[in-house]
Amino acid sequence: MDILITGAAGMIGRKLTSALSASGQLRGEPIGTVHLVDVVEPASVPDGWTTEVADLSEPGVVDALAARHADVVFHLAGVVSGEAEADFDKGMRVNLDGTRLLFEALRHAPGQPRVVFTSSIAVFGAPFPDPIPDDFHLTPLTSYGTEKMIGEALLADFSRREFFDGVGIRLPTISVRPGAPNAAASGFFSGIIREPLNGQRAVLPVSRDVRHSHASPRTAVRYLLHAAELDSSLLGARRNLTMPGVSVTVGEQLEALERVAGAEAVALVDEAADATIAGIVAGWPTRFATPRAESLGFTADDSYDDIIRAYVEDDLDASS
Repeated sequence: MDILITGAAGMIGRKLTSALSASGQLRGEPIGTVHLVDVVEPASVPDGWTTEVADLSEPGVVDALAARHADVVFHLAGVVSGEAEADFDKGMRVNLDGTRLLFEALRHAPGQPRVVFTSSIAVFGAPFPDPIPDDFHLTPLTSYGTEKMIGEALLADFSRREFFDGVGIRLPTISVRPGAPNAAASGFFSGIIREPLNGQRAVLPVSRDVRHSHASPRTAVRYLLHAAELDSSLLGARRNLTMPGVSVTVGEQLEALERVAGAEAVALVDEAADATIAGIVAGWPTRFATPRAESLGFTADDSYDDIIRAYVEDDLDASS
């Protein structure tokens, strides 16, 4: 079983790498070669795995990757929502052109690999029903969401043409993210938990009644692995799935923080309204009904308390 991971140096990429290394198998077969690609050198690479620093949108890069004839391709590479919104050209080049070029290169390579594509709930745009059903239309209100929506359409069409065997998963916001804050507009959802757990102050730029859907990094990796092993004949033509998440308000996040870490942790959160962030978040979906994904074996975290505990168990010592 040969594997290619793009975006391997990112947080989810690193955790996926660790999970695959610990398991040693995928789809019931021993893992053979694994090639990790990102614009920066992936760290902590298992022995025998190979790495490459490359931009998928640069000439020739994807052709060489496709020539590796991977059995499973995890396509995680991309710039985050806030960065794609701030730099339109970069978002389109990385999130759209990089994806299209990779898919096109895989089309012309021998074999029919399983391609797992990380999409986003940003493909949906307000106004929303509550909850958003599986068959709700895609009308993104950000450049990032538009780029992901086009990637989903390409994945479905290339799979229909049997160029590869694709599964797209729309991830909820991933929290609690370890490490330093990133440029995602959703970064504060993690920051208001992560920083207090590390004894640092955090800023809450939106009101406490803002609701959003979350998954832990641990669960995001579980979704990726399940998508790699899923019987894709069960998907039919609808190759993209909305993943289950834990829907909570920011206030409920802070209540969970207090239950896990005490009132002193919540006291480190400073409320300071940011109209720009609030405006972006106002156009995001809040809650989903995901019977289709659940019927296929995708299951959410049990609660936001458990999401916080997953961070404490997996990442707190590394962040402090």
